[in-house]
Amino acid sequence: MDRSLYLAMTGATQMMRAQEAVSNNLANASTVGFKSELSAFKSLPVLGGGLPTRINAVAVGLGQDSSQGSIKSTGRSLDVALNGSGWIAVQAPDGSEGYTRAGDLQLTSDGQLTDGAGNPVLGVSGPITIADTENIRIGEDGTISGVPAGDGPNTVSALGQLKLVNPGPGEMAQGSDGLMHMANGGQAEADPGVRVTSGALENSNVNASAELVKMIALSRQYDMQIKSIKSAEDNAAAAAKLLQLS
Repeated sequence: MDRSLYLAMTGATQMMRAQEAVSNNLANASTVGFKSELSAFKSLPVLGGGLPTRINAVAVGLGQDSSQGSIKSTGRSLDVALNGSGWIAVQAPDGSEGYTRAGDLQLTSDGQLTDGAGNPVLGVSGPITIADTENIRIGEDGTISGVPAGDGPNTVSALGQLKLVNPGPGEMAQGSDGLMHMANGGQAEADPGVRVTSGALENSNVNASAELVKMIALSRQYDMQIKSIKSAEDNAAAAAKLLQLS
């Protein structure tokens, strides 16, 4: 009885963990630049005393789906979508360098350029500040230009350049702040080959229909585990009655 209860309990726990990844993907199905989380069940040995052949099926994360989401045109000059692989460097809340594909850039009242979450956007020499400038444009290579306030429309000045990076998938890991970070704790080098499209945003690459199917399948498997626990309890109660009669 104890063995069947333990197996059903661990199975239900892993179903709940897998469901968390699916729920997170669905919650971010409309988040700009979001990459869906990948997860699967992996057989891992049970540690401790007993036979070494014992294994558990554990829900583990496999990283992110790096495929590009669809590009939608917005016409907004501060919106940028990355073409192909690449990331925009921002300053994480803890002061470290993080990376995002969410290109819905904003300007604060004091002229600081931030991403949609409020993280300062980094240039090749630090956070980018744009003050008293009109007709701001962002080029394919991330170069920011505009017309200083009070100057003629033909007076275009370079204001900075986005730090665009493109490290390998295995070199990055997602942090608790929702940003990607270098796995070794360092900073990625700027890659001049990364290109952006101005006036557009990259949609989330989450396939909502596929995630809903996963959620239904996991829910049914979870119900099976709960039914197994109930069956074990009923069997234990029946066995206890038989012992009382004897």
